[in-house]
Amino acid sequence: MSETLLSSRNLAFELYEVLDAEGLTRRERFAEHNRETFDAAIGTARSIAEKFFAPHNRKGDENEPRYEDGQAILIPEVKPAVDAFLEAGFLNAARSFDAGGMQLPTLLSQACFAHFQSANAASTSYPFLTMGAANLIESFGTDEQKQRFLQPMIDGRFFGTMALTEPHAGSSLSDIRTRAEPASDGTYRLKGNKIFISGGDHPLSENIVHMVLAKLPDAPAGVKGISLFIVPKFLVNDDGSLGKRNDVLLAGLFHKMGWRGTTSTALNFGDNGECVGYLVGKPHYGLSYMFQMMNEARIGVGMGAVMLGYAGYLYSLEYARERPQGRVPDSKDPNTAPVAIIRHADVKRMLLMQKAYVEGSFDLGLYAARLFDDTTTLETETERKQAHELLDLLTPIVKSWPSEFCLKANELAIQILGGHGYTREYPVEQYYRDNRLNPIHEGTHGIQSLDLLGRKLAQNGGAGLKQLIRLIADTAERAQAYESLTALREPLEKLVARLQTVTIGLLTDLGQGKVNSSLANSALYLKVFGHTVIGWRWLEQAIRAEEGLAKGHAADVNFYKGKLQAARYFLTWEVPGCHHELAILEARDDVCLSMQDEWF
Repeated sequence: MSETLLSSRNLAFELYEVLDAEGLTRRERFAEHNRETFDAAIGTARSIAEKFFAPHNRKGDENEPRYEDGQAILIPEVKPAVDAFLEAGFLNAARSFDAGGMQLPTLLSQACFAHFQSANAASTSYPFLTMGAANLIESFGTDEQKQRFLQPMIDGRFFGTMALTEPHAGSSLSDIRTRAEPASDGTYRLKGNKIFISGGDHPLSENIVHMVLAKLPDAPAGVKGISLFIVPKFLVNDDGSLGKRNDVLLAGLFHKMGWRGTTSTALNFGDNGECVGYLVGKPHYGLSYMFQMMNEARIGVGMGAVMLGYAGYLYSLEYARERPQGRVPDSKDPNTAPVAIIRHADVKRMLLMQKAYVEGSFDLGLYAARLFDDTTTLETETERKQAHELLDLLTPIVKSWPSEFCLKANELAIQILGGHGYTREYPVEQYYRDNRLNPIHEGTHGIQSLDLLGRKLAQNGGAGLKQLIRLIADTAERAQAYESLTALREPLEKLVARLQTVTIGLLTDLGQGKVNSSLANSALYLKVFGHTVIGWRWLEQAIRAEEGLAKGHAADVNFYKGKLQAARYFLTWEVPGCHHELAILEARDDVCLSMQDEWF
């Protein structure tokens, strides 16, 4: 079995030893499934990813989409890959059987999808965006909208996008200028410009359904005046057939550092005054609806960052095992054969760092997917609400921590390959370039940090945070059964205690209106909070590894020892370093806030 995409043993460990995927089959929605059906879906995903997606990853990078005659032209290999993905049912993996889906838990759907993200991030983004847009219409659209737009998306005939960003406003959605005027037939006429629309044009589907944010004539100022519209590339007749081309123009393509195989488009809506849109839900509620897609996309972006980091890690690991160079420092005889570079301590350090970042993030991404299952399938409304509060709190971390630290893993992979890593003959430089987008799209680190500290922590009276603290305490308590984990557990407990003190201080200041000074160093807070969460996930993995070792399966000994070593690295090297950031936060240091434009 190929291990170039992700480690199948690590995936099995996550699903069946850490996250109890089989436990989900005891819930009514997933009762038709068992480990066998789960593994079959994963096997199919791996095979399609290897056969159709991985082979054109480099070609898609070297031959980015072209703008010709108002259309985006892609390399021919993308369509068969996406068609194979659709044919196998992965677009609707989590949908109900009666809606034509596989009714898989989100945890399993995410595990399947991870193979495609690792094989070819760019081509995978087309169905990924479609899933998000389809879920949005399913949640908030009318029956007629579902019939006209959602069903063809489920069938794989229509694809979807999200159109938020505008040239003058960037991430500041309160400043968007796209307008929507009501028409006599109940539809709307949109006018405006959107940029950075991934998948905004392509030849992969019959139609493209854009989910567009715009403002009605009577809209109040700011984010409370944003509405959401369905704007198709082609209008759809009452009988479901395609009508004329809508007044949506592909104005051009952006040429990116990485992720080149995904079209990034500038779209003009309503240049001729005839851009037809359909209001989704209530007027002025657009942003709250869009947050559903954005949160899904944020978790997806986080997992995408993990998988690019994972692909780089596995490649550099294989390279380090096969590349002979140099001798260990205490070898004095130049006539001895060179050793594989994995024997050198510094290469081991870099591989161990990658493993800690990548497998820690991988666990968190899958944990978030399982939490999503909990939000919909736990028995009581109270339990589902709790799961939702925790997922909401963790979303900025799931998005931003892998985007930062799996990118660092990609950097380390280049370093391990040395000069070769910096050339285009090897894949690790592309993984780095592709991954460099993830700290930016779906909300930068700065935006995620403001979301975490300014909104998420205090939400619902801090219910999500209280849950998280309890869960970490529970893991630490179970770790006490293993003396070997004391040195790993104690740094995490110290960090959590200190983090709580600093958090209460910051939230108190925010409550007293000291907004600017409290949020000035929010990026540091995001980093420490992320390290705390990943530290917790590593301690959880370490407990499961100890349990695994106790079962005495000889074939698994090395796997579990590797887990314990990575946990030891993260909890004893990385976690203690966070106290410095906490000291800066506690002091409300204003070196960045008080800097003046003129002083630069």
